[in-house]
Order: sequence, then structure tokens, then C-alpha cells
Amino acid sequence: MSEDSNMSFLGHLEELRWRLVRIAAAILLVGIIIWIFQGYIMDYLFLSMIKSDFITFKYLCSILGVCVEDSPVKMQSTTVSGQFSYAMMLSIIGGVVGAFPYIVYQLWKFIEPGLKFKEKSNVKGIVFYISLLFFIGILFGYFIVAPLSVQFFGTFSISNQIENNFTISSYMSMILSTIFYCGLFFLLPVVSYFLTRIGLFNSDFLKKYRRHAIVVILVLAAIITPPDVISQVIVTIPIYILYEISILVSVRVEKQLEKDESNT
Repeated sequence: MSEDSNMSFLGHLEELRWRLVRIAAAILLVGIIIWIFQGYIMDYLFLSMIKSDFITFKYLCSILGVCVEDSPVKMQSTTVSGQFSYAMMLSIIGGVVGAFPYIVYQLWKFIEPGLKFKEKSNVKGIVFYISLLFFIGILFGYFIVAPLSVQFFGTFSISNQIENNFTISSYMSMILSTIFYCGLFFLLPVVSYFLTRIGLFNSDFLKKYRRHAIVVILVLAAIITPPDVISQVIVTIPIYILYEISILVSVRVEKQLEKDESNT
């Protein structure tokens, strides 16, 4: 601890450099594995979303009675490097997602020596909780948001004379960005924790704009889901729960800060 605290600025830069090297190596390793199985991943994990037997649609049909048909979509690549480029993107983003816990661990180990003992105890298990929330968001994006979006845009038509021929670039861009951003969005309670600790906002701010947040969530749910109430509710409820959890986290942090101040 004393050695870390007395480390020079260049020493910190050197440590950061090696941790970034380890992160890059982890992303590369996972990315190579994904590259090897890219055909299977593309066919059974992503292109399967246009089929009515995709797991999400089967459960919606059997449990809620909301059944869909296969999307009348044809996939095409209109550029020379189209398929190769998105195979690379799939490997890179997949590498980041797969190595995410290790990435968080390395960043945390770089930050941890600069924290006090009480600060460390307050964020005990932070790597686990960040990783857990991120992967829950990834699963939510993959099983809920992405397939509902694909189903909506794949079946939407303003004229019977127009076919939905998606380019692989637009299709994969929408799916990968949707899934990845859902993972990041589920980190909202963590963001709330740190922003409250550094004083950028508090629970009163989140409570004050709760109604505005509900409107924004409803609008987002209406945009990314098919135009039926059930799908919108399925997307809206978890996001709103996250917002309420963020408020509770902010309240808890404020109480902890008040307790720390009273003890000093």
C-alpha cells in the first residue's frame, strides 16, 4: 500500500500501460475464439432473430399469446468488405463483452490503491456487481430488445411493392449496438452510486425528475418495440425498475456520507 501510494507519476503510467496491455490481450483472445465460431454465432444467435421459432417469440406465444411470423427479410452484402468488416466488428465487440469482468477487474486494481480503507469497504464486490449488471443488460438486449426491434422493422411495410432487403451492415449494426448499449444502460445504479459519492447529483434530483424519466422510458420503449402494449410493457418495466434502484442507491450513499461526516 505504501509502495503504491509513493509511486511516481511515471510509475502510475507504466502500471496503467501494462494493465491496458492485459486488457487488450484478453479482448484479443476472446475475439479470436468468436472469430473461429463466427459462422455458428451468426446463423444461430443473430440471424435466428428473424424466425418465429426464436426463443423469445416462442415464449411470448405460449405464455402471453402474442405470436409472430417469420420476418420476410432477405440479407445481403452490398460492399466488397461488408461481411468481413462485420465479422471483425462481431469479434471485437464480442471480445469486449466476453472479457468485460477482466476489464473491470484490471481498471479496479489500478484505482484501488488510491482509496482509503473505508472507501474500499464501501465498494466491496464492485467488480462482481458491475459485471452482473452488465451481463443482465446484455441478456435483456439480446432476448428482449433486439428481437422485438428486428421483428418490428422486418415486418413493417409502407407498400406491398417494397421488399425489406437488409444489408448485413445495417442489420448487425442495429443488433450489436442495441445489445451492447443495453448492457451499459443496466450500469445505471453503478453510475448513480459514483456520481452521488462525488456530489454531481443526489436522490432528490432523481426523484424530482422521476416523471420526466418515465416519459423518456415510455418513448424509448415505443420506439424500439412493436406497436403493441405488451411488448412496450415488457421493455418499460425493467428499465423503470433500474431507475428506482438508482434512487435507492443514491439514498444509501447519502446516508453513508452523512455517517462518515458525523464520525469525523
